Amino acid sequence: MNWKFISDNLLTRWSKIVNPKKPLPENPRPNFQRKKWINLNGLWDFAITKRNDYSNFIEKGEILVPFPIESALSGVRRLLKPDENLIYVRDFEISSSWTNGKVILHFGAVDWQARVFVNSNYIGSHKGGYTPFSFDISKYVLFDESNTLEVHVFDPTNKGRQERGKQVLKPWAVFYTAVSGIWQTVWLECVPEVHVESITITPKVDTSSVIISNFCSSANVKDFEICYSIFYKGKKIEERKSKINSSEIIKLSNAYLWSPKEPNIYDLEIELIKENETIDKVTSYFGLRKIEYKKDENGYFRFYLNNEKIFLFGVLDQGYWPDGLYTAPTDEALLFDIKKAKELGFNTIRKHIKVEPLRWYYHCDREGMLVWQDFPNGGSTWAGILSMFIGKKINFKFGRKKESIKSQFYKEITSIVRTLYNFPSIIVWVPFNEGWGQFETRKVTDYVRTLDFTRLIDSASGWVDKGCGDIADVHKYLGPSIPKNDKERVLTLGEFGGLGLVVEDHIWKNVKPWAYKIMKDKDDFLKKYEEIIDNTFELAKKGLSTAIYTQITDVEKEVNGLLTYDRLSKLEIEKLRKINEKLSNLY
Repeated sequence: MNWKFISDNLLTRWSKIVNPKKPLPENPRPNFQRKKWINLNGLWDFAITKRNDYSNFIEKGEILVPFPIESALSGVRRLLKPDENLIYVRDFEISSSWTNGKVILHFGAVDWQARVFVNSNYIGSHKGGYTPFSFDISKYVLFDESNTLEVHVFDPTNKGRQERGKQVLKPWAVFYTAVSGIWQTVWLECVPEVHVESITITPKVDTSSVIISNFCSSANVKDFEICYSIFYKGKKIEERKSKINSSEIIKLSNAYLWSPKEPNIYDLEIELIKENETIDKVTSYFGLRKIEYKKDENGYFRFYLNNEKIFLFGVLDQGYWPDGLYTAPTDEALLFDIKKAKELGFNTIRKHIKVEPLRWYYHCDREGMLVWQDFPNGGSTWAGILSMFIGKKINFKFGRKKESIKSQFYKEITSIVRTLYNFPSIIVWVPFNEGWGQFETRKVTDYVRTLDFTRLIDSASGWVDKGCGDIADVHKYLGPSIPKNDKERVLTLGEFGGLGLVVEDHIWKNVKPWAYKIMKDKDDFLKKYEEIIDNTFELAKKGLSTAIYTQITDVEKEVNGLLTYDRLSKLEIEKLRKINEKLSNLY
């Protein structure tokens, strides 16, 4: 084994406990689990070639999957250029006990385009760096023998128009290191010939019920039925049988609602049954919660969670790690940021133009953390960048002129919403941020509404407001600020703050620290921070219903985090929490 992580820059404490034989061993799909699965994370062979030349290797070696090739934990830390291919290869074995079912190959996420081969057979391809995909490889695999999996990756980063978040080939200001290749878990799953493909779970708080819809792999299912078993704290409280490919309304007695203060979770078992025999079994879970906005007693639009007024005080989270970039070094690390945000007194996280592995949302569900989920931006970033420096009222064409680029966007957001639909922690979708790649705003908003009518939509967070969606959103650094009164939408401060504090020996090397305003010391920071929060509190009295502070951690040259990039607290947690609870406990 030649792998070792590269340790000449900032690292988190979890880097040292990454096991190269079993990195991120946890089930990658915690809300839809089966017992028979194999984790393919670990050391793979890799090679880099020119785009149109697979015969000559520019570089080759070992890489630790699922850490992107640009990361320290990959063991490579090399930029993948837009004119290059990244080739992954590994062998795997499957037990003959799997011969009675189908073998499904899953990828959590690969950035950006992946072409997949098994035993030299082309299986299929996928475009999109943030969405899971899978292939039935049953007819291509050998049982109790060695099989070879090969993945070819192309990623143009910001030289293309695809969804890419804040990745750039040359990091600067608020744009960060590129992420290429496999960055989420790769795994195999054994499923029966006829099996449950997916479910959707829609909570109905006002009737203490839940609507569960199942989708099965075969239309010829007249001899099959579905059995739902619902558990609360380990005790079965409801059992219901249903038809295949149908929806069932299940009423729950003594319903326990999900909220940040009481994140009650119901466990769910789904069994596919034929002639009283269980053919397939999946475990899942759900939470009962409802999000809406309506006018309060003073005539201001406010958010209501489960019919109770709530001020959403959140923190911006970029989802970057110094050692793994997009990929947290361990599951414990993935959970850490969520727990720390809650400890600091926030009740909401805005996941900023990135989609996380499913386990992140699972942790938010368990911890009771509300989520505003951005869609990753694509198209041209120049509209947003020019707006930053020239003026926010300029009406640019946003870099999505080609129908193929627009079509890919719609395809990806469809996958994002469907993949994340069942997580109760998510309450808001954010299609666009600050004009970056923004296009057809009203049409996109209406389309997202057809995918999910249960959540609210912040059509454009900051700057280029087209007057649609549920939320009027402004950004103001240092801030705070409040949108102009809107007769139909709730008022939100989507980004503010951005105070910087440099902690020596805990900053990204070889870059000049940057923030919206760098404070001279802890006392200076705390004084200004409290002033900003107090001013935000006053705006809340005038109708402001959400405030998202920038940000939870430093990222590369940005030092405007409440934590350093390697996840150390810059200030006393108790002092910050006391200040923050003025907003998070407002009602």
